[in-house]
Amino acid sequence: MRQVLTLFVSTFSTLLAIINPLEVLPVFIKLLEGEDADQHRHVARCSCFYAILLLFFFLVFGTLILKIFGVSLSMVRIVGGIILLRIGFELFSGSSADGSPNTVNRNGQKGDIAFVPLAMPPMCGPGAIATMLGMTSLVKSSGLELASFLAIACATLAAMLVTYLCLAYAENVVGRIGPMGIDAVTRIVGFFVATMGGALIFHGVVEALQEYGVIAAR
Repeated sequence: MRQVLTLFVSTFSTLLAIINPLEVLPVFIKLLEGEDADQHRHVARCSCFYAILLLFFFLVFGTLILKIFGVSLSMVRIVGGIILLRIGFELFSGSSADGSPNTVNRNGQKGDIAFVPLAMPPMCGPGAIATMLGMTSLVKSSGLELASFLAIACATLAAMLVTYLCLAYAENVVGRIGPMGIDAVTRIVGFFVATMGGALIFHGVVEALQEYGVIAAR
């Protein structure tokens, strides 16, 4: 049961750090400039719902797709870890990560922004997808396999709930934290993401060496 709890905490914290709703707040406010609080909550709700559907798709079918193409889970850990490591360094250095939009394009209707550029790529970009695949690769075939997948799903829902609350009350959050606070939090979570990426790379390399018989499996 400890493995399931660890998986929940790791998935929740990593996803929340990857999404980093505080970094999305300025873009969200700019895109909805002049709209009332109800519209803010509506767009936040839609964007989080789209992101949940996308993440659940990779949770359910990600491993199956990898098996079809003959990609081992150890390679998923290594590549996913490299992606997280890159994003973590970019967040820590203060540059834009995960394809978050730096400019605002308001062509078309406002309702379209719930999917792009809010749900994708900030909430469900390469980092989040790599996290889902990386965490599912940690699930071992045992009696706790179903519980482990449920833990990942619950952690995803929890991370998206926190994201929704940040976006729905974006102006209040920005008013209290301020630009300096957002920058500080972004750098802190960047360090955490880079750490998680390094851990995935290490475990992936060890597992790959065991698969090819370079080192003995435990």
